[in-house]
Amino acid sequence: MGLPGQTHWNEFWGREQSKKFGRISHSKQRIIEVLRPYVNGGETALDAGCGSGFFSAVFCDYGMKTVAADYSKQALDLAGQNTDGRCQLLQVDFLSQDLSECCAERFDLIFSDGLFEHFPEGDKDRILKNFISVLKEDGVIVTVVPNRWSPWQIIRPFMMPGIEERPFVLSELVNLHERNGLTVFSSGGLNTLPFRFSPEIIASKFGMLLYAVARKRL
Repeated sequence: MGLPGQTHWNEFWGREQSKKFGRISHSKQRIIEVLRPYVNGGETALDAGCGSGFFSAVFCDYGMKTVAADYSKQALDLAGQNTDGRCQLLQVDFLSQDLSECCAERFDLIFSDGLFEHFPEGDKDRILKNFISVLKEDGVIVTVVPNRWSPWQIIRPFMMPGIEERPFVLSELVNLHERNGLTVFSSGGLNTLPFRFSPEIIASKFGMLLYAVARKRL
């Protein structure tokens, strides 16, 4: 299966239906709960693969100096609208461009949601190392990906036509970080059911999303 290129992502983010990804949802609420300990006013944040810019707006709301980065110009246009121009927009290919050269900032928080599942193993490593190159020594990387065993995977192709992905299991997500020199100090699953009240005790197995929080290995 081929991976989606810029044309696919521009088409996706240009669809009227895709604008809903800029709105709050139960899964986004749970991601914010994971992020909250690492979101601090006056610090710097990179929203890597920002998409609609929903989380860029969250970081800006908390007073963080935020860079919203994406491959798709359509996504960045939407992110600019959703953040009211409060963050820096950066069009970048995480595989072919060195973040340490095209971005002057070094980040306290690097966040990605729905990015790594679109790339094969070797490319995942290259992207994560690229992130690490702009991570402050005491900074954290928060990564959110889809869960392979979530019921969401049954309906996802209808919600995201033309976009292919390779979902994770939790051990794969943790291993991605650890094999690239990071220490994962928090991980798990989120949003077992798409409702306000969800049995998160089984989220690491069947949740819609998986997450890992990591920092540089001492």
